[in-house]
Amino acid sequence: MIRAIILVVLIALFNSGCSDSNNKSNATQSTSNKKEKQDSMSSYAPVNGLKMYYEIHGSGSPLVLIHGGGSTIQTSFGRVLDSFAKNHKVIAVEMQAHGHTADIDRPLSFEQDADDVAELLKQLNINSADIFGFSNGASTTLEIAIRHPELVNRIIVASTMFNKSGAQPWFWDMMANATFEQMPQQLKDAYLQINPDTNALYAMYNRDVTRMRSFKDIKEEDIRSINAPAFVIIGTEDVVRPEHAVEMYRLLPHGELAILPGAHGEFMGEITTPQDKNLIAATISMIEKFLAGPVPKSK
Repeated sequence: MIRAIILVVLIALFNSGCSDSNNKSNATQSTSNKKEKQDSMSSYAPVNGLKMYYEIHGSGSPLVLIHGGGSTIQTSFGRVLDSFAKNHKVIAVEMQAHGHTADIDRPLSFEQDADDVAELLKQLNINSADIFGFSNGASTTLEIAIRHPELVNRIIVASTMFNKSGAQPWFWDMMANATFEQMPQQLKDAYLQINPDTNALYAMYNRDVTRMRSFKDIKEEDIRSINAPAFVIIGTEDVVRPEHAVEMYRLLPHGELAILPGAHGEFMGEITTPQDKNLIAATISMIEKFLAGPVPKSK
């Protein structure tokens, strides 16, 4: 039996009419902005032959963000990154051929992506971290938990499946007949803003489509082997079937599950979706509660 939990987020805003208070508020905001700039940086690291781009924001317990296919840090996490940086040291990455990270002559795979993230964390002297992956990034997150369990505290797995039957049937029909023209314009624009090379954009598109057309199932025993607490999140209109999300939740020894209103990534404000601030705030709240809370009971 699955229980539906409806979350209502109430936000109260208080404004002071006192000019002295406004001055203090402005001074505080200025100090806060300076601190945010000091707590943010971006760089590249030599990782398994890649010149891998990453950003670090905030301070606290490490939280790694891994974007979806055809995407960048900002297109996947632009609406939630700052909120997480208030409580965490956010390490946001861009994977092979995506965003600032150029392509190299090797196959694209979730296993290789997992090894790349693991190597980056080792170079940054991060012994372990929470990891939040969206879509293809969530597939990479599962592989990190399987291949590098020593690096993982907790994982958030948003909008992905561990086998082909986990996706809606229309998804594979769409992938079989996918064309570059169908790629969302917001994702094209975001890539070209970083790298104006249209050939590189087209190559990234082909890389991602090829990987999905040859999608490899993860064995059920490998999902069962993930001992890290895991939070599975999908939307009601996602590419992932709700029944599959429940199946994954039940296979994970310490799993939690949320099925939220909306399409693929809408619950976190992914750039191609409607921007529902209340829904995004509720998602952030649930993830923070999961990261700070007790380990879910073993099934």
